[in-house]
Amino acid sequence: MAKEKVAKKSAGVKKITPYNRFMKTELAKVKAEKPGVAHKEAFKLAATRWKDSPDNPKNQATK
Repeated sequence: MAKEKVAKKSAGVKKITPYNRFMKTELAKVKAEKPGVAHKEAFKLAATRWKDSPDNPKNQATK
């Protein structure tokens, strides 16, 4: 008998992480601030900003 394929509960649904959400908006900001900058450099700048961002869960105060 052939095995039946079992669909995962979250098939097709991908969670957007806080990092991904931040990078999407921040990358657009960096490119607007510095037109003509290479994508790689813009990505590096956005990633550097993530380090100190209040959106970063590591920077949120614990209670």
